[in-house]
Amino acid sequence: MSSYDRAITVFSPDGQLLQVQYAQEAVRKGSAVVGVRGANCIVLAAEKKSVPRLQEERTEKKMAILDEHVVMAFAGLRADARVLITRAQIECQSHRLTVEDPVTVEYITRYIAGMKQQYTQSNGRRPFGISCLVGGFDHHDATPHLYQTEPSGIYYEWKASATGRCDKTVREFLEQNYKPEAVASEEGTIKLAIRALLEVVQSGQRNLEVALIKYRQPITILKHEDINNVVVGIDKEKEEADKNKNK
Repeated sequence: MSSYDRAITVFSPDGQLLQVQYAQEAVRKGSAVVGVRGANCIVLAAEKKSVPRLQEERTEKKMAILDEHVVMAFAGLRADARVLITRAQIECQSHRLTVEDPVTVEYITRYIAGMKQQYTQSNGRRPFGISCLVGGFDHHDATPHLYQTEPSGIYYEWKASATGRCDKTVREFLEQNYKPEAVASEEGTIKLAIRALLEVVQSGQRNLEVALIKYRQPITILKHEDINNVVVGIDKEKEEADKNKNK
């Protein structure tokens, strides 16, 4: 089987591209990322790795603003993400110049997915080792949109999704806890996204990055203090729930 992974354009006997599977494995080893679509907002939350004491913390980012209404969070190889983010940002600017309208969320997601797919069928290249969650609003529509792209070049729209480390565990949590009343407000949507991340983030490594996107409003990157306040509230709720169980 190993002889079928030497060229990206060669299928294995069972009809798979092994290089794409290797890229998906790189995603699974990346930091956990969660996206939740609320009633009137989108929340993207990512686990950030702790940085060395002498490293500038702002250089360690797991999400990027593609346009004033679209944010992308990723899991996987940061070097691949940097290239993909740059090209997506240029496409957003080019679209504004040629069409005189901002890109739709699906358009830029399809562009990213198309670029990934091209790298699965060209010699001398390898697939992008990242999975992306793209969230935002269309210019003339207040409906929130959340998409996910995979290294293979496919993309889906989700109400809530997760990628990266332990993505199955986080997605199962979201399936159990995603309810209309839970995401009716901005606070509830933020809380659900952080709760989902805390399912796989250890207590001593709670270094999170959270972005809030609202219709025709500036994108907000939550401050560390605000995130900590939400985490403290979640911990208190868990403690109370445990006490009630023990009674």
